[in-house]
Amino acid sequence: MKKAFILGGTGFLGYYTAKELLARGYKVTEISLPPTPAPDLFPAEVESHLGDIQTYTDEQIFQLLDGVYAFIYAAGADERICPEAPAATFFYKANVLSVQRIARLARQAGVKKFVLFNSYFSHFAEQWPELNLRKQAYPRTRLLQEEVAMLEGGKDMAVMSLRLPYIFGVMPGRTPLWTMFVEQVRGKETVYVPQGGTAMVTAKQVAEAAAGAVEYGEHEGRYAICDTNMKYLEFYQYMVEALGQTDTTQLVPAPIEAFKPAMAEHDETVGKAGKEHGIHLAVTADIQGRDAYLDPNDTLPILKINRDDVVASIKETLEVCAHAQH
Repeated sequence: MKKAFILGGTGFLGYYTAKELLARGYKVTEISLPPTPAPDLFPAEVESHLGDIQTYTDEQIFQLLDGVYAFIYAAGADERICPEAPAATFFYKANVLSVQRIARLARQAGVKKFVLFNSYFSHFAEQWPELNLRKQAYPRTRLLQEEVAMLEGGKDMAVMSLRLPYIFGVMPGRTPLWTMFVEQVRGKETVYVPQGGTAMVTAKQVAEAAAGAVEYGEHEGRYAICDTNMKYLEFYQYMVEALGQTDTTQLVPAPIEAFKPAMAEHDETVGKAGKEHGIHLAVTADIQGRDAYLDPNDTLPILKINRDDVVASIKETLEVCAHAQH
């Protein structure tokens, strides 16, 4: 029985990945920051640890990784965080330095497969050079995170990156992150919606992608996964339905010019407060004016990810968001 280790196993994606690996016959160990979101989150056969692995000594990490075949890195800071400026320094420390050390120690411990949960902003930073996303702190450091992890790998340890889009699903003890978006629609008579769209998957598919990367991925593989591409207008319509506001809320598609001035002003306000978004909101407006779409056939067959009912997962997720305490 091969042993898999998950960093961030009690997180949303780590939880689904642990379940998938168990179903495939792996012995699963995980470590997460306290507290555990729900009692009895995992069956007894999962070996769970609570703690900050970044504070562990090298020797302590070697002990955790004894006999581990595959490491799943399901941790890090995402673009919703607005840290102290410069944002690049924050994301470099949170996502680049941390993964570099862990990947190096994993290789030294004899780990053979290392899967990094990354972002589809890495993909679009490459695909849309005219937006200069490589100059934005979050995509810039996400690209660097992939690079340093892969440089720590090689013939002794294959390193793969999953470039993840919008993800839907629910789990015990955690309120979906989409609650913050639902609250922006709650009680509104008119909601202006960006004209673009985005790629989407379910959390179960992310878990299948992680296991698929372990079993079928190649070193330095950068896999931008997708099941469904959807316009924001359709997505917002599902929010309106979950809130029971179909007859009271009008969704109005609007060009980026309708959003960009206010978002640029917010960037300036945030800057005066000594903070900086990982992707400036004015740039986010440019992104949301486009279709950030991916081709499912580029990665699903390679990693053997099953198609899923993304719309059903969206509805389930938004239903939980709509009834969350607010």
